[in-house]
Amino acid sequence: MLLSKVDGDLTTANQYLSRLLAGDQASLSSLGQSARFLDVLYGKAKQDASLDMLLAREAGKTGADFLYLVDAEHRVIASSRPFASRAPSAIRYDWPIITRALRGQPKTGIDLFSQADLAAISPQLAGRATIHLIATEKAAPTSRTIENRGMVVHSAVPVTLADGTSAALVSGMLLNRNLRFIDTINALVYHDTSVPRGSHGTASLFLGDVRISTNVRLFEGHRAIGTRVSSAVRSAVLGEGRTWLDSAFVVNDWYISAYQPLVDTDGRRVGMLYVGFLEKPFTAMRREIVLSLAFAFLLVTGLTVPLFLRWASDIFKPLERMATTIAQVESGDLAARTGSSGDAGEIGMVAKHLDGLLDEIQDRDRQLRSWNDELNRRVEERTEHLVAARKQIEDTTKQLVLAEKLATLGEISAGIAHEINNPLAVMQGNLEIIRAVLAGRTDDLDLEFRLVDEQIGRISEIVRKLLQFARPAEYAGYEDRQDIAAMISDTLPLVGHLLKRAAVTVVRDDRARREVRINRTELQQVLVNLMVNAIDAMPSGGTLTLRSYDAEGAGGEPGAVIEVQDTGIGMSDNVLARIFDPFFTTKQRDGNGLGLAICQMLISHTGGTLTASSTPDIGSTFFLWLPEAGDDGTRREGHSV
Repeated sequence: MLLSKVDGDLTTANQYLSRLLAGDQASLSSLGQSARFLDVLYGKAKQDASLDMLLAREAGKTGADFLYLVDAEHRVIASSRPFASRAPSAIRYDWPIITRALRGQPKTGIDLFSQADLAAISPQLAGRATIHLIATEKAAPTSRTIENRGMVVHSAVPVTLADGTSAALVSGMLLNRNLRFIDTINALVYHDTSVPRGSHGTASLFLGDVRISTNVRLFEGHRAIGTRVSSAVRSAVLGEGRTWLDSAFVVNDWYISAYQPLVDTDGRRVGMLYVGFLEKPFTAMRREIVLSLAFAFLLVTGLTVPLFLRWASDIFKPLERMATTIAQVESGDLAARTGSSGDAGEIGMVAKHLDGLLDEIQDRDRQLRSWNDELNRRVEERTEHLVAARKQIEDTTKQLVLAEKLATLGEISAGIAHEINNPLAVMQGNLEIIRAVLAGRTDDLDLEFRLVDEQIGRISEIVRKLLQFARPAEYAGYEDRQDIAAMISDTLPLVGHLLKRAAVTVVRDDRARREVRINRTELQQVLVNLMVNAIDAMPSGGTLTLRSYDAEGAGGEPGAVIEVQDTGIGMSDNVLARIFDPFFTTKQRDGNGLGLAICQMLISHTGGTLTASSTPDIGSTFFLWLPEAGDDGTRREGHSV
């Protein structure tokens, strides 16, 4: 409650400060727009009218410590008090509020004036701003002994001179030692009935952590101007920009306090506004209340304990039996009962009713368990049927889609092969005729003839791969039992020249003991394709690891795995997802996108699987799983675990 009250007190003080700023700007705007001011400014008033005298009278009415008119060239045209110098370089004019006023925007805020800034306006202001620091308990250590800066309510409004140029009417009220300002806040916030007898409200204005205006008393008849705020409050309010609502040590005692940071026109935290009231009377009041309540509680307890103990024996024993019964039921003993049929009164009736409810719960539990078992059995049966049906539908759909694609691709490939092979045969024959006719005169054209031969061969190979992919049954070779380590050894010489040219090191790890059934040529074709791809992925050299080991398939079928691993450039997830798609290739010049598709088709035809994993900039690994050959040379069927 006290913190809520002091928060409201701070809100009232802040509203007064805001009204003071708004009122100062409004008064200054009214002066700048008044006919009397404009007449004197434009020379339409009487001969004895002086702009300096007018500004001095207005400053006395509003309580401003200085009031002057400055043009866009920073020349002081008129002032309420004589300046030490009106030269543009003598006084600081780069304040944000003056800059905005010269651009046509009125502005009011709080600014810190240095000792030199105040002395340039008036030596009296500089002297009034000077405050000697007083050593204060719990304040942060400092080597300073004096605070000579001034906190000023600074206002400026735009004015247009007679020649049409812009000017600013500037006023300022020094808050250092401004007792009228702080006493007005204290009177608004802490009137006679706002705090109880024995306490008193206080208000202070801080420049940094130094009190520059306050009604806190250092001792009788002397205000605590020059004392400093505690280090805890300074860190929270000035350091972190938080509003402090808590108990705080103020000069020489503890107060329920509220501190709010004040910012200047540049947005910097330059001071604090404080309100609070003495904590000691409330602490004493709380102590008295606690002691009174404790005494009353002990008295009432002493009078009621004997009566309570008599009632407790009649109440708690049946309740304890019910609690024990409920605990047994919660642990799984549904046959537990209170057995309190002889108890009288309402609690006995509750115990009997509890036993009846437990009987019903036990019967319902038996029924629910029976229904649950039946429901689980039916759900399991239905789930098995649904899973089997869904698997069958998916497999059938995949087979139909694949069959349709292969049939379509077979028709297209057959047509392409027929239309391409005939012209190729003619081209090949004519090329041979040309060589025969030009025999002995083709030395300069050997390169061109060789390139034509290579391209014709490449076209023939593409057509052959298309037909092989579209009509695998026509190209399927004779399957036989194969030893994996021997197959790898026989395949490596086929890519030996590529390995040397690319500076690739081969590492082998042959651990497979099972033999697999597959056509030798087809397995060799798959291994060559995977090794060539691995070499192409390592243009700057690397390591090609060939690893084999026994492993079961997804359904528990015995077989063996061949891993082809490289340390090349790797593949992204998007590329990895499409590498087995027909006609997809990352080799823009030499690839046709059928190599891996044909490899997967050949392996799938034997009942095996071909998968891959890859990490960019680390490398790729292809996993080739083949089923084990049976004793009679056929593929051995496994069993799911």
